[in-house]
Amino acid sequence: MSSSKERIAIIGAGLGGAVAGALLQHAGFDVNVYEQAPSFSRLGAGIHMGPNVLKIFERIGVAEKVVSISSTPSHWFSRDGISGDYLSRIPLEGYGATYCTVHRGDLQGIQCDALQPGTLHFGKKLTRIDDNGTDVLIEFEDGTSVRADIVIGADGINSRVRETLLGAEKPNYSGWVGHRALISSDKLRKYNLTFEDCVKWWGPDRHMMVYYTTARRDEYYYVTGVPHPAWEFDTAFVPSSREEMASEFEGYHPIIQALIESTDEVTKWPLFNRNPLPLWSSGRLVLLGDACHPMKPHMAQGAAMAIEDAAMLTRCLQETGVNDFATAFGLYEANRRDRATRVQSVSNANTFLLTQEDPSWVYGYDVYAEPLRTENAA
Repeated sequence: MSSSKERIAIIGAGLGGAVAGALLQHAGFDVNVYEQAPSFSRLGAGIHMGPNVLKIFERIGVAEKVVSISSTPSHWFSRDGISGDYLSRIPLEGYGATYCTVHRGDLQGIQCDALQPGTLHFGKKLTRIDDNGTDVLIEFEDGTSVRADIVIGADGINSRVRETLLGAEKPNYSGWVGHRALISSDKLRKYNLTFEDCVKWWGPDRHMMVYYTTARRDEYYYVTGVPHPAWEFDTAFVPSSREEMASEFEGYHPIIQALIESTDEVTKWPLFNRNPLPLWSSGRLVLLGDACHPMKPHMAQGAAMAIEDAAMLTRCLQETGVNDFATAFGLYEANRRDRATRVQSVSNANTFLLTQEDPSWVYGYDVYAEPLRTENAA
C-alpha cells in the first residue's frame, strides 16, 4: 500500500500522546496520533492531575472540563496504616491551578476529544519503523503505513520506538505489585467511618493510596504498593481477590478493612521501571513519558511527567520548526532530563509526602514559565 506523508506522527494515544497531539495541533502543526488499541474504554483506574498539569490543560482548553468531572481534594493526608495517626497534612491548594483526582477513562475521553477530528487512528499496532534520514516509514500490523517527518514515541514502558533507538530490552521488575479497585460509595455508607478525599495509608513495607474519582464522589478508588518477589505471569495484570487483600493488609486500620470488605473486583499489576536512558532521541525519532523515563507510581506523577514532556517538546518545536527537529530535540532533553530524573528517583524511593514537606517544586512548576536552557547549558 502506498504511504501518505505528514509532518508529525505520534505513536500512542495515552495521556502523554493525546496531550502532545492536542498541544502541537493548537500550535499549528500537522499531527496524527496512532493507537494500537481498537478503541478506548472506561477501564477501572484512577489518576491524579496536579496543578502542574492543569496549567498545561488550560493551553488546550480542557482544564475547566477536567475540574468539572473530578474530585478536587484540598489536602493530601498521609496516615499510619495501622494506628491511623496522621504523618502529614499537605495542602493541595495555592499552586496556581486545581488539584484533581479523576477516573483515567473519563480523563482520556476529554483528551482525545481535544484532538482535531480525523487525526486519532485506532487499531494501529506498530510493527516497523524506519528512519531513512529523509523521512520515517511507519508500518502497522493491519498492513497500512504512513510516512512522517518526525515521530514521537509515546507508546509506554514497552515502547517499540524506544526499542528502535536502543534495542530490545525488557523493563526491570521492581519487586512490587499494585492492587487496583473501584468501590461504589454506596457500599461505604454503612460504616461509621470517615473516608477522606485523598489519603495515603503507609505500613512498614506497603501502602494504600485512596481517593474519589468523580465530582459526584460516587466512586472511591484504591491502589496499593505491596512487595512481591517475582511476577510469574505473562499478562499485564491478573485478577486478585478480597481474600488476598485481607491477607496482605491483615491488622491494618479499620478504614482499610472496610475498603477491602467493600471490594467487588480487584486486579493485581506488576510495577516495572527502567534505568535512565542514555538518549531521548536519535535522528527523526524522539521519546516522551513512560517510553523515556518510566517510574513507580508512588508520587502520582508518572502521567504528569509525560504531559509536561509533551508541553516542553511543543515549546521547543515552536522555537525551531519541524525542519530543525534536531535542535528542538536537543533543547527538549536539556530542559526535561533533570526534572524527569528527579521525579523518577523520588517516586521510586516512595517517600514523597510521607512527612510534612513543601511539594511546590512539583505542583508549583509551570512548564511555560521556565526559561529555555540551551542544549549545552550546565
